[in-house]
Amino acid sequence: MTDVARFIDSPSAWYSRGYLPHCDERARTQMITFRLDDSLSQESLSELEVELEDMPQEEHTLHRRQQIEKWLDQGIGCCALGHAQAAELMQEVLLFGHQIRYRLHAWVIMPNHVHVLITPRVDIATIIQSWKSYSSRRLWSMNESHQLGLPESRRVWRREYWDRFIRDRTHYAAAIDYIHTNPVKARLCKDARDWPWSSARRPMPSWDEL
Repeated sequence: MTDVARFIDSPSAWYSRGYLPHCDERARTQMITFRLDDSLSQESLSELEVELEDMPQEEHTLHRRQQIEKWLDQGIGCCALGHAQAAELMQEVLLFGHQIRYRLHAWVIMPNHVHVLITPRVDIATIIQSWKSYSSRRLWSMNESHQLGLPESRRVWRREYWDRFIRDRTHYAAAIDYIHTNPVKARLCKDARDWPWSSARRPMPSWDEL
């Protein structure tokens, strides 16, 4: 896979691809975010990098993530996953690998991005590549008939993704709450359980069950 960084077999398993650090350690529960290719403009990202130059280095990652997540919730781009058929497909893709390549704890399919909480059994980079590869082919096959509005570049997903490992019980609960309430925060529904493409209506495994 040419667009996936090589897995580093070390106790920490940290590596960097571009400006985002990743922890690709198996059996470490992580929250992952990936987005459609046109969900943010390059102009906005360039302006953000200029803004970060005036901030302390230790604040860069948090501020970048918070700003990008704010933009994502504004519904920029084609928002192909806002179509019921596309969202259902993406949800099926996530569920397919459950208990095989990873344990799936929580998820939400937003119109232009996806949040997932998993405990991986193989490299995270491999998992995400499989999600993107399979869903890209399927989404393109339904693009014309369902008018998804995918860009002419034929790139469905942005190459980069964000991952944050879960530190403890409190962080685990906060991650699930963030995932489930994302549609509410984005004003897509009033109650998290009303959003059909998430795990909000399903029983969640406790921290002790991980």
